[in-house]
Amino acid sequence: MAVTGWLESVRAAEKTALLQDGRRKVHYLFPDGKEMAEEYDEMTSELLVRKWRVKSALGALGPWQLEVGEPAPSGAGSLGPELIKENNANPIFLRKDTKMSFQWRIRNLPYPKDVYRVCVDPKERCIIVRTTNKKHQLPLDEASLSVAHANCTLIISYQKPKEVVAAESELQKELKKVKTAHGSDGDCKTQ
Repeated sequence: MAVTGWLESVRAAEKTALLQDGRRKVHYLFPDGKEMAEEYDEMTSELLVRKWRVKSALGALGPWQLEVGEPAPSGAGSLGPELIKENNANPIFLRKDTKMSFQWRIRNLPYPKDVYRVCVDPKERCIIVRTTNKKHQLPLDEASLSVAHANCTLIISYQKPKEVVAAESELQKELKKVKTAHGSDGDCKTQ
């Protein structure tokens, strides 16, 4: 989806918001029935969590699918069926050897096969898995890529294109229009 299309889609959605535990939580209901929930850091407006839910063919609510962020730890503020389990959405890498081949599997990749490009780099002696950038339809620039390693975790970052930063800034302006009121428990709730 192009950046402008995304912003228009968000503007058209019915939105509710609340402030809780230093996070601005926003729920979106899109005209097509899809739901999106986001959590932003209240001070920095940094997106911490984004998850999606769609109705089944029979109209039942499906499970939340995590797109951005980490799943909530068990018992941490989420009760009931909306508790997100890590392996529901995050890719899982595993190796499975057969008699005749080495095999690697990456689970929880929801897009069709043509989104992924797999090739061998004989010079580096590695197999490379790439995705085409269909989300924002913007070219990728290797200078925007950085890699770090800390606490046994490989961290890959890609600097957002200016078009995406501008669209997110517009989104924050839209979110400020969503009215909230303080509830009796001190949290803010949508009116």
